[in-house]
Amino acid sequence: MASLSRPGANITGATFYTVLGGKRLELLRELVPKASTIAVFANTKNPVSVTELKDVESAAPKPGLRVRVLAASNLNEIGAAFQTLASARVDGIYLSADPIYYSYRTEIAALAARHGLPAISGDRDFAQAGGLSSYGASRSDAYRQAGLYVGRILKGEKPSDLPVVQPTRFELLINLKTARGLGLVVGPTVLASADDIIE
Repeated sequence: MASLSRPGANITGATFYTVLGGKRLELLRELVPKASTIAVFANTKNPVSVTELKDVESAAPKPGLRVRVLAASNLNEIGAAFQTLASARVDGIYLSADPIYYSYRTEIAALAARHGLPAISGDRDFAQAGGLSSYGASRSDAYRQAGLYVGRILKGEKPSDLPVVQPTRFELLINLKTARGLGLVVGPTVLASADDIIE
């Protein structure tokens, strides 16, 4: 692919991948005001996860946070990372973008709850599975954009002439049930900005 604006070849589409490390850290800090150290789960074998990790590390000082990186690329390593957290002093968990974290979102949410740690992800399914929060690009909006492109291509436009559509709509989910279980009080400002609240 030449670029997102001019993909060339016979490629185009819609993506919901974005690097939002700074925004997610700020949200986690709003949800857990006393947080000082955040464990960042990253699959260091995945370039996308590594890119996000760099963004998180550079953004952390702004909300006054330190990060502790935990590399995990499979379920065993995820379990080992949580064992490490049992003796570490961290105040929350940040899940970087990676298919392994999506696949095991329910297990990760349960482990975070068991360890009493608030966790945030970029995928709304994580919050729905019991994680504290998610903030990321709207998947339904990306699907709608993809559908519009299918229509345009069926009408004769060339995929190579259509830029890859990047996200413009983002969603914040808060799982209040999880917040209550962690003893957190979610402030009215965060609640007012949430697109979805899970009771």
